[in-house]
Amino acid sequence: MSPASGVVVVGSLNADLTITTDRLPSAGETVAGHDFVTRPGGKGANQAVAASRLGCAVSLIGVVGDDAHGTMLVQAAHRDGVDTDSIVRIADTPTGVAVIEVDAQGENSIVVFPGANGRLEPHHIEREAERIAAAAVVCLCLESPLETIMTAARLGHQAGATVLLNLSPFRKVPAQMLADADLLLVNEHEAAQLLGSTDPTIDWDATALEFAARGMRDVVVTLGARGSMVIQGGPENFPVLTPIPAVPTHVVDTTGCGDAFTGAIADSLARGDGLVTAARRAALVASMAAATEGAQDSYPTLNEVRAHF
Repeated sequence: MSPASGVVVVGSLNADLTITTDRLPSAGETVAGHDFVTRPGGKGANQAVAASRLGCAVSLIGVVGDDAHGTMLVQAAHRDGVDTDSIVRIADTPTGVAVIEVDAQGENSIVVFPGANGRLEPHHIEREAERIAAAAVVCLCLESPLETIMTAARLGHQAGATVLLNLSPFRKVPAQMLADADLLLVNEHEAAQLLGSTDPTIDWDATALEFAARGMRDVVVTLGARGSMVIQGGPENFPVLTPIPAVPTHVVDTTGCGDAFTGAIADSLARGDGLVTAARRAALVASMAAATEGAQDSYPTLNEVRAHF
């Protein structure tokens, strides 16, 4: 049997409908936009493209509608080297969309309509069991039905793959799903929701022990412009903390930067890198993504990352 390699991403594909404006509107307010563009997006597709552009062999399991947005998304992923054979097209449901507002500072506000992503079912995952078993890393997020993602986590765990769970957008998940995950990736707000704390960054030692008490030894907490914190299980289960600084950049658009970070982590782990090394590289990839408009369109290639170094 050949060794496991590459990444399988199970997740969403959305058409990103992006409007740029000077500032994000307040509740009930209308503001003028300067530009409108439709781009490929969705957390699953973003993470798959980010890893693929870094040279990783990537397969994407997801669902789109049989419409123009679905065609655009599949073609875009395929163009970036992602294996799209496991993307299902459904005729009676529109492809998912995200309506994104981006202000002059690059900050964004996003509303997601799941559309066909809500039709990704456990049987779609089970019929890809051999593909999952051949992967070094199984990368998961929560823009698809929870039961489906639980199935993917279980199959990946049983196959011995590294299961990377990006708990975004946040929702409560069963303890078994956390147990099946080898690495949890959350931002500080998702960490606070999961642990029931107001600010997990105040006392990192206590936060690490809270994660460990829930069975999560390896965790990466992203902190935006403040970088990230890598938490790993150490001797006698005492957590080891490694802060990872952000890479300075001129921020143009933060859309999809978290997915760039996740895809880069998955790529590095599939290559056999340690978690700290993976997080340092992912910080650079996310920084480069923030310097360009869009999500997938902004993700650097392996050569661009090497040139930056």
